[in-house]
Formats: sequence, structure tokens, C-alpha cells
Amino acid sequence: MKKITLAIFCFTLCFLTYAQEDTVDKALDKNEVKLNATNLIIFSYLDGSYEYLINEESSFGVGLLASFSEEEIFDEYRTFSITPYYRQYFSKKYAKGFFVEGFGMLNSGKQEYSIVEGPNQSPRRVKETYTDFALGLSIGGKFVTSRGFVAEIYLGIGRNLLENDFFVEIVGRGGVSLGYRF
Repeated sequence: MKKITLAIFCFTLCFLTYAQEDTVDKALDKNEVKLNATNLIIFSYLDGSYEYLINEESSFGVGLLASFSEEEIFDEYRTFSITPYYRQYFSKKYAKGFFVEGFGMLNSGKQEYSIVEGPNQSPRRVKETYTDFALGLSIGGKFVTSRGFVAEIYLGIGRNLLENDFFVEIVGRGGVSLGYRF
């Protein structure tokens, strides 16, 4: 009887230790840092993000985008933004696979437009800066290796909410991000 009790105790202890290690590992791997390679290569934007995994189905994070080029093609589009987001994952794996994202974006940029001041006057080019706040949705997919390397692809669109006559109404969000889960 003592041998059976000892065997059950050892089995239970081993099972609890294994279960605890699994829980600890999942608790440690709840942070991600990523860099959007597409925006860096094509648009000269530094676009990085941090994401915290709430559970196996959801996460929240924040992205930061800054332009480091004075003569960017899409200069009026956005020169700076900070984007908090919430993601819902639709996969059986832990915060991987297809996701839908809701985001808010505080964004600023430069807008250039023409003003005609009189009937015989030639148009005058005016360059102004703007700051606006947008809400939007994105979809995408995330892939994570067993060692924590993260690759994701996503695309989204949002609408600026403030009433500005000459400024950007639609904002985009997207690219291919590479990073690390820890």
C-alpha cells in the first residue's frame, strides 16, 4: 500500500511540476516587439510596435511611426502617428494566425494646397501641418516560430474624425513586420 501511495504521490508531483512549467512558459511569452520592414524600406518611415498578449485569443499594443525624410512622396499623408490597437485572433494556437484589429490613431502630417486670392492672381502654394485622430479596422496574419521570431502581415484603413477642410480624411495601416516574442 505504501508503494502505491508513493507512486501516486510521485506521479502527481511530476504532473504538477510539468503543468506549472507550461504555465510559467506561457506567462513569460506575453510580450512582442516588432519593426515594420515595409515602411522602413519603401517609405522611409521608422514604424515600430509593442504588443502585450492578454490571452490565447487577444492582445493589445501600440505602434509608433515617424518619418525621417524631408522629401517623402507621401509627406502629406503622415509624418508622425501613435496607434493603440486591440487584436482578436481566430486560431487554435496561442495568439497566432488570422486576426482582426481595431485601432485608434493620433496622426500628424503636412498638407500642401493652392489658394487663389483674386480673379487675376496666380495660385499660391501653401503648406500647413495638421493633427487628427482616426478610428479604423485592420486584418492580418501572424506567424511565430518556436524560438520566438515573429512575422506578420496586415492591412487596415481608418477615417480621421476631426473636421478639417483641406486635410487627409483616410489613413492607412499596414505592412510586413518582423520581431521577437519574449
